[in-house]
Amino acid sequence: MTDATARRRGRPRRTESADTRDRILNAAREEFSERGYEKTSVRAIAKAAGVDSALVHHYYGTKEQVFEAAVEVAFAPALKVRDVVLEGPLDDVGERMTRVIFGLWENPVTRAPLLAIVRSAVNTEAAAAVFRRLVSAQLMRRIAGELDAPDAELRAELAAAQLVGVAMMRYVIKIEPVASVDVEQIITRVAPVVQGHLTNP
Repeated sequence: MTDATARRRGRPRRTESADTRDRILNAAREEFSERGYEKTSVRAIAKAAGVDSALVHHYYGTKEQVFEAAVEVAFAPALKVRDVVLEGPLDDVGERMTRVIFGLWENPVTRAPLLAIVRSAVNTEAAAAVFRRLVSAQLMRRIAGELDAPDAELRAELAAAQLVGVAMMRYVIKIEPVASVDVEQIITRVAPVVQGHLTNP
């Protein structure tokens, strides 16, 4: 066995670690996007990344943990909503949040991983659990922390439900006329509802 073969099957040298982790994560995102959670295996991820399956487990653990790492990276642009809450007064936070979320869905680059996440979460409980943890811990609780209301967490979750529900109808299920209407019409109608969830008495 050559040194190169030994390194490929075992742990990489320290200088190779970052590159290997990135390749695994990129391969995982592509596999989950194309095949969904159920049909993706650690072996398939390893093959796509050009590494041994043992390295996938070494860096990320189980398939669920690989999925969580891939989702967190893919979902990162959506976490900008946290910053939107802090960018201006709460009087117009509904429009700001709605515009950011639908901006992500309208962009083909960010839409693809979002679709993969939502489809996996809808079809698989393990994927749904990862999605819930990510949304709850990193997004909704932080938004709720900025609301001066005793039921802040409920308000934030209802606002999220409004946005996710419309996004599902437009981009996943593609129900007409929601699927094809100009996105500005969507924002105009949905933003006041989101605002109401967040700030109305």
